[in-house]
Amino acid sequence: MKHLPINVWLLASAYALITSVGAVVVFVGGLVGAELAPIENLATLPVATLTIGTATTVIPVTMLMKKIGRKASFIAILFFSIIVALTAAYAIQIHSFFLFCSCTFLLGITVATIQQFRFAAMESVTDDLIPQAAASVLFGGIAAAYIGPEVALLGIDYFEIKYSGSFILLAGLFVLGLLILLFFKNPLPRQEKIIGKSRPLRAIIKQHVFWTAILSATVGYAVMSFIMTATPVSMHVMDGHSLQDTKWVIQSHILAMFVPSLLAAWIIKKIGISRMMLGGLTAFLLCIAIAFSGHSVLSYWTSLVFLGVGWNFLFIGATTLLPQSYLPQERFKVQAINDFTIFGANAAASLSAGWLVFALGWELMLLLSLPFIIFQFIVILIWKKKK
Repeated sequence: MKHLPINVWLLASAYALITSVGAVVVFVGGLVGAELAPIENLATLPVATLTIGTATTVIPVTMLMKKIGRKASFIAILFFSIIVALTAAYAIQIHSFFLFCSCTFLLGITVATIQQFRFAAMESVTDDLIPQAAASVLFGGIAAAYIGPEVALLGIDYFEIKYSGSFILLAGLFVLGLLILLFFKNPLPRQEKIIGKSRPLRAIIKQHVFWTAILSATVGYAVMSFIMTATPVSMHVMDGHSLQDTKWVIQSHILAMFVPSLLAAWIIKKIGISRMMLGGLTAFLLCIAIAFSGHSVLSYWTSLVFLGVGWNFLFIGATTLLPQSYLPQERFKVQAINDFTIFGANAAASLSAGWLVFALGWELMLLLSLPFIIFQFIVILIWKKKK
């Protein structure tokens, strides 16, 4: 059995720390928004601006890595992220909703950067280890499922100004992640695989595998983000559940997003990528069905666990599938298009979640996800038939 190189484990360790940014912003951002926003429908705007920031910066981040290399980009952006996290804490202290949203927007650069960790890991291994490398990096999210919400909750009352400590502690996690990545080495594409010229984009996007990979990841991320973003508001603000229970649900959801990574390579080997992604869509349907059963903590918990599993199956499946659509010399432009599409849809989902949960209620908001899930079932089945 082949062993993964140290690069993969460094990326997984840094991912465990840095990806906590999502949990902190989702858990605390909506609560800060509920206190600082001029109107209640803007409560989840800080969460949405994180995703908007990711969507708008993912292409520049990817092109920066093409120009100066992955390691230099990782270190420079993490240093910048430390400053932004501390500024977010200051924004809370001075009660500036605009500055706080600006900071969560800039933290989108951090998210855009850590999305490249899986590609850096895949480039560090041979073809037969690609699914294992991608899953191993995402496996670092299991630690983040504990670290992120705990840091968010611990920091809420740590300082005199409520919630500011969460972002000060987040800056500390960024420092640790930066120190780990100092030992990372830029992966180099194997020269024997670079054959011929890079194809024009129009030739790449004509492939069924290209669209299946991108749309599977996009629908998976958008549906997950749509429901997850609204959950703290629905649970705590609208239904009155405690912050401790809300933290437990979000923590369990994040665990469910990453624990299946332990078996991802084995699942792909046994049933194939297409069936794995169809299983993810089925988990989404179960999430929605269970959410309709009531507003108890158990209902929220069970539905969010299925939501996490569905995301994992779709995202790892799509990530493993995407390299089949490009040559090594085409990787940066295809990866940029992939992540821009994912986080563009994710931004729309996050931005609309807060408004819709207040306007329509929890159940009707959930129903809006169904057309996208059904659409993706059709996309995967058509690709499966044609391949």
